[in-house]
Amino acid sequence: MVTKKIYLKSPDEVIRLLGQQDEKLRRLESKYGVQIFVRQGGSTGDFSVVVRGSGSKVDKAIGEIEKSRNEGFEKESESEKGAQQKSAVSGDSLYVTFQGKHIKPRSETQKKYVEAFSHYDLVIGIGPAGTGKTFLAVACALRALQMGEVSRIVITRPVVEAGERLGFLPGDLFEKINPYLKPLYDAFYVMLGPEKFRYFREEETVEIVPLAYMRGRTIDDAFIVLDEAQNTTPEQMKMFLTRFGCGSKAMITGDVTQIDLDAKIKSGLIVAEKILQGVPGIKFVHFTKADVVRHEIVKHIIEAYEAWDKRDENK
Repeated sequence: MVTKKIYLKSPDEVIRLLGQQDEKLRRLESKYGVQIFVRQGGSTGDFSVVVRGSGSKVDKAIGEIEKSRNEGFEKESESEKGAQQKSAVSGDSLYVTFQGKHIKPRSETQKKYVEAFSHYDLVIGIGPAGTGKTFLAVACALRALQMGEVSRIVITRPVVEAGERLGFLPGDLFEKINPYLKPLYDAFYVMLGPEKFRYFREEETVEIVPLAYMRGRTIDDAFIVLDEAQNTTPEQMKMFLTRFGCGSKAMITGDVTQIDLDAKIKSGLIVAEKILQGVPGIKFVHFTKADVVRHEIVKHIIEAYEAWDKRDENK
C-alpha cells in the first residue's frame, strides 16, 4: 500500500478538482481502485489531496490529477484576464459572483454603507426590508475574505419566534433553527454557488450560527455579521459586541419597524444606537424606502404601513 500527497494552492483549486458532489474524485477512485482524500492542515491551512492504493494505480491517479490541475490553471489564467478587463470597466463592483455577475451598490445610501466598511471596524445598517442590508454585508464579507483581509466569515442572527413556536416545529435542534438562517444561505448561494458554499461551510471558512451560540467566544481575524439585530435583547447585543477579537471587523443589520420581541422587551438595536453614538470606530448608516431594491411594490407597501402607523399615533 502506497500513499502520496499533492499540495494545492487555493480553495478554488480544491473545488475545481472535487467537482459536483465530489464526482471527479469518486470517478478517479473507481477508475484506478484507490482511495482519495482532501485535507486541510490545521496549523498552516494548506490544502492537499492524499491518494492511497497500490503503487502503479496511485501514480496513474496522481498523473490524472496533475493533468487536470494544469488544464485548470490555463483556463483560470484566461478567466482572470477577462475578470480584470471587466473590473476595469466596472470599478465600483463590490464582488463578482460565480456566474460573473457584478454586485454593486444601487443607491447613494448603499454606496455609503459599503464605503463605511473601509474606514470603520463596525458598521451598523438600519432600515426597512429590501434595502440590501444583509445582501451587501455578505458581499463585503466575501470581498474581505477574497482580499485576504480576514481568514473566515461568521454570520449570526437571533432565533426569535414570529408567530410559530420552535417547540412545535418538526426535527432536531438544527432542523428547527435552519429555517431561521435560510435567508443568509440564499445570499451565499447567489454569490458562491452551492458547491463552493458547501465546501466553505464544511471547512468552517464560512460559519452561520444562531446568536445564542456566540456566547463565550472570542472571534479573531474574521468578518462578523449580525443580521436581524432588531430582535436582539440589550443583553444579547452587548454579548455580541464583546465577541470581537484581534483583526476582526463587523456589520450589524436590522429593521426597527419589524421587531418580533415581546412588547415588554426592549430591542438591543434601538438601545445600542443610543449608547454607541459617537464611539470611535463605529458608523451608523440609515436606509429609507428610497433604497429598496426589491420589487417596486415593496416601496408602496412600506409607505402604506408608515401612513397607517402615523394615523394610529394621531388617534
